[in-house]
Amino acid sequence: MKTDVVVVGAGPTGLFSVFQCGMVGLKTHVIDSLDFIGGQCAALYPEKPIYDIPAYSAISGINLIHQLENQAKPFNPVYHLNQQVIDITPIARDWLVTTSNGTEIQTKGIIIAAGAGAFGPNRPPLEKIEDYEGISVFYSVPEQSKFKNKHIVIAGGGDSAVDWAISLSEIATSVTMVHRRSKFRAAQDSVNKLNALASQNKIKLVTPYQLAALNGSNGQLTSITATDLSGNSQTVQADILLPFFGLQMDLGPIAGWGLSTENKHLKVSPSSMETNLAGIHAIGDIATYPGKLKLILCGFSEAAISAHALRTRIFPDTTFHFEYSTTQGVPNS
Repeated sequence: MKTDVVVVGAGPTGLFSVFQCGMVGLKTHVIDSLDFIGGQCAALYPEKPIYDIPAYSAISGINLIHQLENQAKPFNPVYHLNQQVIDITPIARDWLVTTSNGTEIQTKGIIIAAGAGAFGPNRPPLEKIEDYEGISVFYSVPEQSKFKNKHIVIAGGGDSAVDWAISLSEIATSVTMVHRRSKFRAAQDSVNKLNALASQNKIKLVTPYQLAALNGSNGQLTSITATDLSGNSQTVQADILLPFFGLQMDLGPIAGWGLSTENKHLKVSPSSMETNLAGIHAIGDIATYPGKLKLILCGFSEAAISAHALRTRIFPDTTFHFEYSTTQGVPNS
C-alpha cells in the first residue's frame, strides 16, 4: 500500500499531525504498538486533568484524545494498531515502512511521534514488588474511582505524583506522599495546592524519606515502610501504592534506523522538524533541539511545522499558498 505520510505513534502529537497533514492535502497512515490510540494519555493517565491545553481550563487525557480523534476523522487516517515499525528502507525519494505484523507501506514522508519511545515505568527497587503489581501497586491511574475510600501512598515528587495526590485526596480515605526531598519538582501552583491540603491534614507529607519495604500478603498491601538517610523509619498504612518515578525511555527499533540521536532523543532541525534523513521528521517528546520544551502544545506546533515541510518536499513543483483555517475551512477528504 502507498500513502503520503506514515505517522509513527498515535498519541496526541501524532493525532494532531494527521489533522495538519490533512489540511495541506496529505494522506496519512498511523502505526502504534498499543492496541488503542492515545499513547501515554490513554495508557497512563486517561482521567488525569491536563491544564495547559489552549482553550481548555482543564481536560482529561482521554477526552483530549477523543477531541483529537474527531478532529482528524474527516481526513480518513488509516490506523495500524498493535504493531511496531521494525524497519524503514529507502526507495528512491520514498521510504518502505515494515511493521512487526508484516504490513508494508510505501510512503513519501515519515513523522515519528513516538513519545517516550518504548516506554515503561521506573520501578522502585523493592523486594517482591512484582507480587503486588496490578493488585495494590500501580504505575498509572486508569480509573480514579477504583481508589475511592482507600489508604493511598504516592511515592515521587514530580508533576504526576503531586497532581494525583491533589486529585485523589478528594475521594481517598487518606493520601500520604513519600518523597526523598522536602522540595517537590512540580508546577509551583500545584505545589502550593499540595501544601495547603497538607496544612488541612488532607494529605500527609513524609519527607525526606524513601520507600524501603512493602508489607502485606497475596498481593495486597497493608502498609509500606519508609526510611530517611539517618536510618529513621516510618510505617504508613496503605491499601494502594502509586510509585511515580517517571518512565524508562527506550528508542527500540528506532535506534537502528540511522537517525542522529542525543540522550535517547532524535535530533531535528527546529525550522522543519526534519531529522538527518530527508523526509523523516520527529515531533513531540522524542524530538530534541536547542530550547526544546516537552509540552503537548509544543508538540502540536511541531506537527504543523512537519506537515508544511513535508508538503513542500512531496509536491516541490506545486505552489502552495498558506491559508488560515478560518479562510480555508476543512477540505473535503
